Amino acid sequence: MVTRIKRVNSSKPMLRNSFPVLTRFSLGSRCSTSIVVWSLVGFLVMLHLYTLISHTDVQRQDTDIHKSHHPILRELEEVEEENILIPPPRKRSPRAVKRKPKRATNLIGEFLDENSHIRHVFFPTIKMAIDPMNEGGNDSFYYYPGRIWLDTEGNPIQAHGGGILYDERSKTYYWYGEYKNGPTYHAHKKGAARVDVIGVGCYSSKDLWTWKNEGIVLAAEEKNETHDLHKSNVLERPKVIYNDKTGKYVMWMHIDDANYTKASVGVAISDYPTGPFDYLYSKRPHGFDSRDMTIFKDDDGVAYLIYSSEDNSELHIGPLNQDYLDVTDVAKRILVGQHREAPALFKHEGTYYMITSGCTGWAPNEALAHAAESIMGPWETMGNPCIGGNKIFRLTTFFAQSTYVLPFPGLPGFFIFMADRWNPADLGDSRYVWLPLTVGGAADQPLEYSFGFPLWSRVSIYWHKRWKLPAQRSGF
Repeated sequence: MVTRIKRVNSSKPMLRNSFPVLTRFSLGSRCSTSIVVWSLVGFLVMLHLYTLISHTDVQRQDTDIHKSHHPILRELEEVEEENILIPPPRKRSPRAVKRKPKRATNLIGEFLDENSHIRHVFFPTIKMAIDPMNEGGNDSFYYYPGRIWLDTEGNPIQAHGGGILYDERSKTYYWYGEYKNGPTYHAHKKGAARVDVIGVGCYSSKDLWTWKNEGIVLAAEEKNETHDLHKSNVLERPKVIYNDKTGKYVMWMHIDDANYTKASVGVAISDYPTGPFDYLYSKRPHGFDSRDMTIFKDDDGVAYLIYSSEDNSELHIGPLNQDYLDVTDVAKRILVGQHREAPALFKHEGTYYMITSGCTGWAPNEALAHAAESIMGPWETMGNPCIGGNKIFRLTTFFAQSTYVLPFPGLPGFFIFMADRWNPADLGDSRYVWLPLTVGGAADQPLEYSFGFPLWSRVSIYWHKRWKLPAQRSGF
């Protein structure tokens, strides 16, 4: 049921939820009522089992057809395994050992240790960079997750926590993200690693591999310390959608202060996909705190804001108004108590899917896939979508965090999963992890709040050290 949110005089607005009405039966009809109830339960169980079996058979047939018609997809679904050896502990003096015993090392610890001997495994050097202007032969159009990715001018792409807009008018892809090409520091002793706000970077491409730098389309404010975009604040996860009615490009983003107490969304607008964007305002949507967020434009033109709220313990979702410049008073709480962030929402054959991450700061954690028949819910958790690598790779989303899922035109059920491999020691050197994502086949994890299996298809993200888009194998 859709919930309408209204402001009240208390510190936080309350959501009104309705509850089912219980009916009391008379004692004289208890026996007959029990027979009817148990008969109905039995009928529903049999119907559910029949539906499950039928749906599973259909999914298997669809999956077989899907694979037989697209052998390249079958190749992308052949996972790669990783076997990374942790180096032996470095020698320490007896005095150092006595003063502070060294903790046992694991792969996540090595990833977070900027002095690790295997750091090059997670953050390859510039010599291994993806350079579309110099690549030739067998390396053309290949993605290498975790490597530095250069633009057409030979500079590392700066579009972190971003998303992609496909502009129908120019037949061009635009990649927007955080421009973090600055020094990483801590605002205070217990503060998270940060880079001063520089702005939102924009890159354009015709093939999703060769990216031209279109410049900073929304720049930071250098002097006015009270401005939302002052360099001392936080600008994260910018997303842009096009409004067909107004002809405007609308950007939404997470706006915060250095201590993450402002917890708001910001809105900007432009006449062109390459900007410049005019910043309008910030607010707490529906009166609630908002941190990691995204926006999603549905097939009918209605756009939605999805954001982590209540100290990241749940997500809220609600439609934007017709010009996409504000939320309406309609919203719904979803994934309550699950502590999820970094939402990336997409749609396939009428079903809505979403990838989220846990809340562990810059450290990687396990992704979860969710699905719903209605975008407003209820949403069900389907489990970890990651396949391949090794157990630690799967439990850390391949050492990355979701930011966007891009549908690939002309190939139903195939998407590009976009994620960031954050580098807390040097956030400007954070890497991009793009991997194939498919929707198909029966889900393999029961619903949390139901006795059956979901009737929607499984979401799978496949690990590859090196892969190429299907269309790029024969020319985009």
